[in-house]
This record gives sequence, structure tokens and C-alpha cells, in this order.
Amino acid sequence: MTSVPVSAQASPPASTGLSSSVSAITSGHFLGDSLVISPGNASGISPGNAPGNTASNTPGNASDIHTTRVLSLDSSGRILDWISWQEAVCLYVRGAVAWTLGEACLTIHGGQNRSTGLQTTLDLHPIVASRSRARHPSIDPAPALTNIALFSRDRHVCLYCGDHFARSQLTRDHVIPLSKGGRDHWENVVSACIGCNVHKGNRTPAQAQMPLLAVPYRPSWVEHLILSNRNILVDQMAFLRSHLPKSRRNAA
Repeated sequence: MTSVPVSAQASPPASTGLSSSVSAITSGHFLGDSLVISPGNASGISPGNAPGNTASNTPGNASDIHTTRVLSLDSSGRILDWISWQEAVCLYVRGAVAWTLGEACLTIHGGQNRSTGLQTTLDLHPIVASRSRARHPSIDPAPALTNIALFSRDRHVCLYCGDHFARSQLTRDHVIPLSKGGRDHWENVVSACIGCNVHKGNRTPAQAQMPLLAVPYRPSWVEHLILSNRNILVDQMAFLRSHLPKSRRNAA
């Protein structure tokens, strides 16, 4: 169990439970002397830049706890986004949780109830569906095109030479250069090392005689969630994989 000390607040009311502490949680404080977070089955995927890692059964430590994210769904089961454990606590306390999936992954210990002397606890689950319903459930939102997301999609590999590089050594290359009518969207950009990008210059791969090693594509929202989180829990990964496009399930 990991104890995370936080700033003490004013004297708590007669019954100090999680409900009276929502505002304190969201502002980074918690009523009482400390906030204790117990990692449950917080077994995550080994840190890496790609979703092709296998699940680990190593117990979570303090750094794992603060990087653990809860997978948020709407009431119909549509995948929304990652939320922090603080945001998840607020959903529980407000009674906004419709249903959950997976075994509890974190236990939050709140303040003490003066009348009973017992400490308030709350078990958080890795997948939480809120009572709200997202609009346009048939539309798969497009992930924002950023260099971090692009390099993750390409697994930090230069798609011209095939070598693996650190993020600082990669660039965004437009397959069809912008000056030749190319656009800055997922299907026209690839990760390229600095050397390959300079050598290709203002040419197409065919003109530069530098064939691409893979065809650029727009990741689905589920793929984006997998790529953007380096601490995915086992239950979360199983759920996300079941929602991947069939053609890309084996790559995850």
C-alpha cells in the first residue's frame, strides 16, 4: 500500500467521507492527514512505444499508480477516453457510474467518519461507464495528428530506412510534399529520421527512389487510446482489443 501525503485541510465535518471530499480531490487535496492509494490488480503492459507488448503481473508501485488511467465509457458502452483516478472518484461519488468492468484496480482511502471511527474507502475499476450517453455513436472520432501520436503509430521506426529512433531523432515527413499538393493528414505523413527526411527533400518517394516500408493510415480511436497510454491494465487491453478493426487486432 502506498501512502501519498497531501496538504491538510480545515477541520472536517462530523462525517468526513468521500462525498464531502470531491472538491478536495479535484483540487489536489484530500480531507484528512493523508490519501492512501492501494494498488489492486494493477497489472499493466510493460512500458513501451507500441501496443505490441504483453501484460505484466508486476504489482504497481507509486509511479504506476499516478500514471494509471481509468477507461471511460458512456452508458451504451461506447469508448470515450482515458480519465484520471481523481476524475473516476468524482463519477463514483456523484452516483454517475452506470456499470463497471474488471476487478478493482485501485482502492482510495478517504477521511475518517467521526461517528463510526471507520475510514472511508472506495474501490475503482479499470473500466467505468457513466450514466451519460455520447452523441453520434456511429462516428469514430479522428485522433489529433501530432508528432507524438504519429511516431507512436509508426512505432518510432523511420518508414524509409527501417531503423528505430528516439522521438527527438524523428521528423514528420509528408509523402507527397505540401508544395506538390500533399496534405497534412494521417494518410500522407510518416515518421522519418532526420537523415532520410533531408535526403528525400521536396520529392515524392518514387522521385527520391525511397520506397515506403508501410502504407500510412489514420488510426482508429481505439488504436489511438492504446498508443497514447503506456500503462494499460490487463482488463482494459482485452476490452480495447475486442473493439479494434479486425484487420489490425493481431498487431495490438
